Amino acid sequence: MLPNQIAAGDIGTSSRAKQMRSVRADVVHRHFSSVPLFSECSKRELRLLSKTAIVEPRATGATLVTEGQTGANAFVILQGRCRVIRKGRRVAQIDAGGVVGELSLLNPAPCNATVIAETPLEVAILRRRDFLALLEHSPSISFKLLKSLAARVQELDARAIV
Repeated sequence: MLPNQIAAGDIGTSSRAKQMRSVRADVVHRHFSSVPLFSECSKRELRLLSKTAIVEPRATGATLVTEGQTGANAFVILQGRCRVIRKGRRVAQIDAGGVVGELSLLNPAPCNATVIAETPLEVAILRRRDFLALLEHSPSISFKLLKSLAARVQELDARAIV
């Protein structure tokens, strides 16, 4: 079993709780499918990613990542809105369906912005150590991530040549 994965048919879990977990899993899966880094992943692989994530609330004003600090988690915004601040200036907004820190899953480097909750959030957190364990369990995901990253680099390279 993967880290944070809940076994099907847990003892003492009501059918209502199982149904709610299933609905939540569908929401998490849908959001993960819209993350560009995971765009090449199959439905099965997206399900594995979704099951590895931890869903948690965050209060208004909570900081998800801090500029200059090394990132270790990716956050998929399931509900709510965040503001992105770089060098003290607001540069963007991230709404439900957006992702923060996905590159830190592969390269723990300093974050290039601070992301703060503007509203109460519900986030799916994918921790680096759990993500790396998943890649060991399902190596096919690694190749698909490389393909997505290569496309992203090519896009950035094309923009840089003006």
